[in-house]
Amino acid sequence: MSERWKHFRYSEREGVGTVTFDRPERLNSLTFEVYADIRDLAAEARERKGLRVLVIRGEGKGFSSGGDVHEIIGRLLEMDTRGIYDFAQMTGDCVRNLRAMPQPVIASINGIAAGAGAVLALACDFRVMAERARFEFLFTRVGLSGGDMGVCWLLPRIVGLGRATEMLMLGNRVEARDALAAGLVHRDVPAAALDAEVATLAAELLERAPWGLQMTKELLNRAASMDLSSAVEMEAWTQTLLMTAGDFREFHAGFLAKRKPDFQGR
Repeated sequence: MSERWKHFRYSEREGVGTVTFDRPERLNSLTFEVYADIRDLAAEARERKGLRVLVIRGEGKGFSSGGDVHEIIGRLLEMDTRGIYDFAQMTGDCVRNLRAMPQPVIASINGIAAGAGAVLALACDFRVMAERARFEFLFTRVGLSGGDMGVCWLLPRIVGLGRATEMLMLGNRVEARDALAAGLVHRDVPAAALDAEVATLAAELLERAPWGLQMTKELLNRAASMDLSSAVEMEAWTQTLLMTAGDFREFHAGFLAKRKPDFQGR
């Protein structure tokens, strides 16, 4: 995987990769180039064996305020239908690739997550939110459909159809306390404790079997389009596979030796 990215900061340490949107003066608004880099990083991460967890965060007071009014909307108004469709496909590929990554992804939401920024947070597996932060699904407020980048698939699965309808049609603010109550985020914490809470969650994930996490994510992605019998069958085959793998044997060996298992994703 590329070690350096031009349109956000990326670092990797002890199995945890961190993407930092670094346009704080624009509340980390997204550009064509940022979308392209997120799409490509998430695609390349599938082959990054040493990467166990990915964290996405924003510098300054915002996670991401969505597409930049000047650098995105202004340019879109100059495009023809095909050009805009290609752009929509690229932004959708960001979500597809984040969901297809075998590694769990954590969104560290320090401030506003609006529009496409909110959808990127939804595409992550975990969302940890500062108490001062908020979501805004503001598409209908700018003359567009509330459905963008797969949010009409993601959001109802997280908060239910009723709440998703309200959030996407009205586009009003969703404060941290309401996001937690709706199940939109997993944890909300004081802003000063956000980084530590994300680090604790990442450490928990590092202790789990990586192949087990990968298969869990895959099953969660696929089960929504299956009937119950098919889902049960798929899970039976998955467990059969993992019960013959090295990590399951390592758990047993660690249990007998009264030590933590050393999972290798094998």
